[in-house]
Amino acid sequence: MDAFDFVIIGAGSAGEAAAGEARAHGASVAIVERELFGGSCPFWACMPSKTLLHDARLHALGGGGSWQAASDRRDWMISREGTDFPDDSSHVRALEAAGSVAIRGTARLEGRGVVRVALHDGGERTLLARHVILAVGSQPKLPDLPGLADADPWTNREATATRELPASVVILGGGATGVELAQVFAWYGVATTLIHPRQRVLDQEHPRTADAVAGGLRRAGVTLRLGVRASRVLPGGGDGGTHRVELSDGSHVDAARLVVAVGRSVPLDGLGLEAVGAARDERGRLVPDDRLRVAPDVYVVGDPAGPVLQTHVAHYQGTLAVRIALGEDLRFDGHAIPRAIFTDPETGSVGITLEEAEVRGLNAFEEVQDLAKTARGYVSDAGGHVTVVVERGTGRLLGAFLAGPGASEAVHEAVLAIRAGVPVAVLADTIHAFPTTSRVLGTAFIAAAARLRRGD
Repeated sequence: MDAFDFVIIGAGSAGEAAAGEARAHGASVAIVERELFGGSCPFWACMPSKTLLHDARLHALGGGGSWQAASDRRDWMISREGTDFPDDSSHVRALEAAGSVAIRGTARLEGRGVVRVALHDGGERTLLARHVILAVGSQPKLPDLPGLADADPWTNREATATRELPASVVILGGGATGVELAQVFAWYGVATTLIHPRQRVLDQEHPRTADAVAGGLRRAGVTLRLGVRASRVLPGGGDGGTHRVELSDGSHVDAARLVVAVGRSVPLDGLGLEAVGAARDERGRLVPDDRLRVAPDVYVVGDPAGPVLQTHVAHYQGTLAVRIALGEDLRFDGHAIPRAIFTDPETGSVGITLEEAEVRGLNAFEEVQDLAKTARGYVSDAGGHVTVVVERGTGRLLGAFLAGPGASEAVHEAVLAIRAGVPVAVLADTIHAFPTTSRVLGTAFIAAAARLRRGD
């Protein structure tokens, strides 16, 4: 048996961050990974999708290269040149160079402080741990849809890794993954249909943001089928041997490929959670306390911890859990988490909408700037919006929602303001460079501060 200060199960963004933080404090670390060190983000999710979006946008504007060039650059990005599966050795080397012990295998909790690993080479190893960190990530969810499995559907893994473009594609799901992939395929000339059961794509975002992105998708050539559900798939039952997706309104859509982007699930089964007394809620999810603990000396970080599935949250929680385990009096604070989607228009958001504020009983108002009518919109020939939500009385910024050029960068001023409690009056008295999206955000702050002074 080998003893460590930390045994980390999962080597994605959260696990790597936890390992780095622990080693920075001189703690001993073993980190166990059942598939790819580095997790989904560098190989199947964040990095390849943004790389393809970048090249697809240039292609659509007439300044980019072929799909083959984009595919080759994506393969280089995910260390998959000339192979079918990415090479994660650089992640292993970085962990080992920092002093962590990297182990390939499947881990299971056997009791408090005991982790048994079924090694990929067929052996077994038992690890003793002062602290265990669960960083197992998440995986694409496949709905129980008749006929779907026989159509060999893609998830984000296959969609971001494909080396050949399909002639046509149907995407199930209008969240961030669905809209980004839809724009990539459409910009490269693939006949693309996106099906989403809500009346808006990105229905968890601000309605103005959702409408702006929907407009961008339509301009790219995406056909949106909103407010309907896929009810059945007929594999090979469409025109020319394509797959037919029957919809809840009685219509159908045919495509050569189906892409499923309806959410993700967390692989908790088989972890041995019962051995350490880690309870789950009625939906089978772990429920950490505000110190990310699910049992004595057992912490959960990243996607299994929630409240959102974002790489930057996973990284933050990984470092935070280590600091808490080592005795710092810290708690997870998730009320100022930024979100960004890299379609055209780009989006950035943080905090709560006016409707959410009113549900919470807060007396708030919304200030809106139409980005198309600003200098930033004029010089970029771009539309979009900047919307801020402010609480009356306190002058607190409650939320900020942006769609347009540079939105994913500009939103961080609002993130800091919400996190630090910076009054809107101070934000309004801050100089913002012209002509930027940040300047438009500053104009919204000025307008909001004026309303507060007037008592509107």
